[in-house]
Amino acid sequence: MPVVGVSRSAKGYCMVSVLETMKTFSSEDSLTEEALVTKLRTCHYHHLFLHKSLKNNSSGTSNWREFGEGGLLWAECNGRNFEWLEGDMVNEILFRVKELYGLDKKVTFRNVTVASENRPRPLHLGTASQIGAIQTEGIPFLLKILLPSNCTGLPAMYVRDILLNPPAHAIATTIQDICKLMSNVSCTIPEFTCISPSKLVKLLELREANHVEFCKIKRVLDEILQLYRNSELKRILRLLMDPTWVATGLKIDFEMLLDECESVSSRIGELISLDGESDQKMSSYVNIPSEFFEEVESSWKGRVKRIHLREAYEEVDKAAEALSLAVTEDFLPIISRIRAITAPLGGARGEISYAREHRAVWFKGKRFSPAIWTGNPGEEQIKQLRPSIDSKGRKVGEEWYTTVKVEDAITRYHEAGANAKTAVLELLRGLSAELQAKVNVLIFATTLLVIAKALFAHVSEGRRRKWVFPTLVPFSGSEEKGQTNGYHGMKITGLSPYWFDAAEGSAVQNTIDMKSMFLLTGPNGGGKSTLLRSICAAALFGICGFMVPADSAVIPQFDSIMLHMKSYDSPADGKSSFQIEMSELRSIITGATSKSLVLVDEICRGTETAKGTCIAGSIVETLDSIGCLGIVSTHLHDIFKLPLMAKTTVFKAMGSEYVDGQTKLTWKLMDGICRESLAFETARREGFPEAIIHRAEELYTSMYREDLNSGKSNIKVGHFPCSANGSHKAYNHPIQIQESAEQKEKSLKDVETAVSIEVCKMKTTSEVAIRCVVIGPREQPPPSAVGASSVYVILRPDNRLYVGQTDDLEGRVRAHRSKQGMQNASVLYFLVPGKSMACQLETLLINQLPKHGFRLSNVSDGKHRNFGTSDVSLEGLSLHRQ
Repeated sequence: MPVVGVSRSAKGYCMVSVLETMKTFSSEDSLTEEALVTKLRTCHYHHLFLHKSLKNNSSGTSNWREFGEGGLLWAECNGRNFEWLEGDMVNEILFRVKELYGLDKKVTFRNVTVASENRPRPLHLGTASQIGAIQTEGIPFLLKILLPSNCTGLPAMYVRDILLNPPAHAIATTIQDICKLMSNVSCTIPEFTCISPSKLVKLLELREANHVEFCKIKRVLDEILQLYRNSELKRILRLLMDPTWVATGLKIDFEMLLDECESVSSRIGELISLDGESDQKMSSYVNIPSEFFEEVESSWKGRVKRIHLREAYEEVDKAAEALSLAVTEDFLPIISRIRAITAPLGGARGEISYAREHRAVWFKGKRFSPAIWTGNPGEEQIKQLRPSIDSKGRKVGEEWYTTVKVEDAITRYHEAGANAKTAVLELLRGLSAELQAKVNVLIFATTLLVIAKALFAHVSEGRRRKWVFPTLVPFSGSEEKGQTNGYHGMKITGLSPYWFDAAEGSAVQNTIDMKSMFLLTGPNGGGKSTLLRSICAAALFGICGFMVPADSAVIPQFDSIMLHMKSYDSPADGKSSFQIEMSELRSIITGATSKSLVLVDEICRGTETAKGTCIAGSIVETLDSIGCLGIVSTHLHDIFKLPLMAKTTVFKAMGSEYVDGQTKLTWKLMDGICRESLAFETARREGFPEAIIHRAEELYTSMYREDLNSGKSNIKVGHFPCSANGSHKAYNHPIQIQESAEQKEKSLKDVETAVSIEVCKMKTTSEVAIRCVVIGPREQPPPSAVGASSVYVILRPDNRLYVGQTDDLEGRVRAHRSKQGMQNASVLYFLVPGKSMACQLETLLINQLPKHGFRLSNVSDGKHRNFGTSDVSLEGLSLHRQ
């Protein structure tokens, strides 16, 4: 978490962020008060410093919290712990950071500030809250819609930061190009190992990285190389360089990145014992409990390769063997004597046992000493026994015994183990020191994979929801205009509310062709607020490079997107809802330009109608004169009686129909003005007392009799999507049998051959080429498999096959791999044209693969259908290996 400082500048507000772990700082200027508060509210920081330039307002004449600008920031900071600073903000905050963390004054911090040229302004607090970029009660959360439910952590944080701080137009275009390539990838993709860069830097700096962290680092580097070595993924890797530079502030050459990844991965592979290597089994002797060796050796064995510490490992092996010999000679004769004596219930007892608390192997017995010593076998060893004592020299119970020889052997074994553990730790610390010199490359590589995982996840979810990539165009009036065939504005066809899932049902869609401001009217519940949120979300997704919920979209490169919804009062600040609204609208109007998108819902609803209408009219005129795009919605119908001097503002309304004497909503945007509010109908729908509504209708008739003759509005009921729950097969038993990589590869080839034979037999009406793809361990299907019908075969660790078919391959693979022992199971799959063919192929393979010598775990599923149960002479399908 960073240390944050806030100050006022000539361009607005400035925020300095310092990361002690990374030894970096960044400075962001020209922030509005709303945007600054948004950053403070979404940033978890250790310490907050405020510059004394904040104490006065922009004119320097009054306290910042008394009037106008500054009140929102003061309310945000007032409930937090902060300290005041003066002087140069960057130098002062770096000095304080060194004091806080006890750093030497000579320590330097790297400036990672990315130029904000051509970058849209960060979202205002109201916009971020009302659009769901910040989780807000009652508002659909954007991250749960842009990403699948299993994509959390660092990738989700990256997407959230992009939404709150939209990238420069060049970077947004690059992100979109990356997503388009990802959408068409047909090969499998890595799992994308995600590591926190700051955690990585801290572990290497303190030399506390263990072998697990090194294995993760190697996986990160290997996945970078895996992207490079695949012809489809290589272009994506190259394009990811620019977004990663923006996210890290590091400029890394592409070839240098690959060379360093190869070098560091190789170095880690030389030292670290990787997953699947089994050259370091725990010591094991039949006469000593296995738990003893397991607990003593598990803290260091399997961390580094044995070849680097051969002498230390051999000393441990010799000590373990000596301990086994001592136990055999001193304890086993006693055990044999006890077993040879036939005694009634309650006779002599004895065993070799592991005393976990004392980390020792002792003899535990009772009533084993003979009453008369006759020189029988075992008596000599009984005479050598002595009570066991703990590390403080105290006797351990009445049943624990040992010998001098066994104690010496245990001591020798523990010393050998301690020496080996020390040597292992020294090797790990040395490797940490080596990698610290490569820390910039490691930061870059880990961040790149986080971004890759986030974008792949977004593309998969976007394809599932049937979203599209918008056309990003320069804004009207820019030097590059003309690239859109003369069209300058924003046009979205088939726009859906972003929280509706088009894959599960249909929502009412709208077409937005916006070249100026819209003044929007419509009844209560007519969809005004939904339309504003939908437009805001689509525009925001577009300028971030993401997919949008529409059939097609042309979105200009907005320099800011601002949404104002209904305001509520703030008793803590002593402000009414109208005061809050005026404060937010002031921030929007002062920040709006001809390249902005401004969306205001139910303007001036918090004050009396006459003056509120006039303020609303004046705001509409101001926005019209600025020339920005946007919508102002209102129920203040008298605004149309004002002599407005708006030149380009267009009147729009939410449609309705008058059917069988009732007004029904259509939720469709149309030209014109709607003066119907449906207030009485809304009150009835919410169960309001009928007597009150009836009296209200009488009052309305008497007051507005003339206006009622002007006509009625129309409304129609729309259809909302319903969700359907699918089901999938699951394993009933845990799987624990392991298989070598060579055996797995051979088994996969055998399975593929058998599948190819059976698929090629299947009779179809036309030739269909089917491509077979193998999903290896720590890989997942590409986005191109989303929503497509497929048949898959899982090679289980117990050498049984599982055959299935699905329209959700990624979810099915994830479900299977969540079972015990299935984490690294390989999957062979092929896409087919339609679920019917998938069902036929599934049954065919279930019934025919056993004839090729394979055992199936779900053979009973072959009885569920009436086809594929016998040999058939079929033709038409061809199978190709991916």
